[in-house]
Amino acid sequence: MVDLKVNLCGLPLDNPIIPASGTFGFGYEFSELYDINCLGTFSFKGTTKDARFGNPTPRIAETPNGMINAVGLQNPGVEKVISEELPKLKKCFNKKVMANVSGFSVEDYAYTCEKLDKEEQVGWLEVNVSCPNVHGGGMSFGTSPEMVAKVTKAVKAVTTKPVIIKLSPNVTNIAEIAKACEEAGADGISLINTLLGMRIDLKTKKPVIANKMGGFSGSAILPVALRCVYQVYDAVNIPIVGMGGVSSAEDVIEMMLAGATAVQIGAANLINPYVCRDIINDLPAFMQKYGINSLKNIVGGAH
Repeated sequence: MVDLKVNLCGLPLDNPIIPASGTFGFGYEFSELYDINCLGTFSFKGTTKDARFGNPTPRIAETPNGMINAVGLQNPGVEKVISEELPKLKKCFNKKVMANVSGFSVEDYAYTCEKLDKEEQVGWLEVNVSCPNVHGGGMSFGTSPEMVAKVTKAVKAVTTKPVIIKLSPNVTNIAEIAKACEEAGADGISLINTLLGMRIDLKTKKPVIANKMGGFSGSAILPVALRCVYQVYDAVNIPIVGMGGVSSAEDVIEMMLAGATAVQIGAANLINPYVCRDIINDLPAFMQKYGINSLKNIVGGAH
């Protein structure tokens, strides 16, 4: 028998598979397709202090082996998430969920995290300082070690649950930024968020996306994500949640060997809504193929 169990920041997971924020909604839509309790957990839709309509359309563009999105953190705001979304989720998911939080100021992050920290069903707070699709927030916090430390400290001051900071690959030295998070008290690091990309429509000769640029995700970015996870594993002593281009059980094993304790799957959910379930089912056979008895024992094995 192979062992899929891992431990993320002190909380046990039946397996390391976590659908990534923004690709799984608040879970209950997917629960109509399969029993989502098979997942390790999932990261729900990015939540901000106030409701957001998001960016103007068009905000999705296809690319070879990937896609670009500039949805712009569309969400109903933290009060509605707590009063409407979490009760619906509770009916179909009996595990702790990961709350993904975005903001436009340090105070925003602290306010939203403090609210969600009080919710019994929330197990982890994934603080997104790396969204490339919003102006005046998101990624601007995650590209400076000083700013990311400031957000981390503010959130840790008002929360009791594990805080995982989600970082951007759109930086010169990702290890330095991860170290700043750890020194400021972060319990874990999520990486990577999307790369910054764009497409141009040859007929109109204008950018395809109204926002001009957006977050590039999909299988094409896996090598970049692996490199970032590998570098950060060498730099910090806190768990890493790896993501970026993962779409198969073998990708998951590769990500864990690079240093990830758990692995998020994002864009692949939009191509095949059953992909996370299928990867969980496929993992035992691939573990046997590569002589792996326990997933927790291979974390960082490539170092």
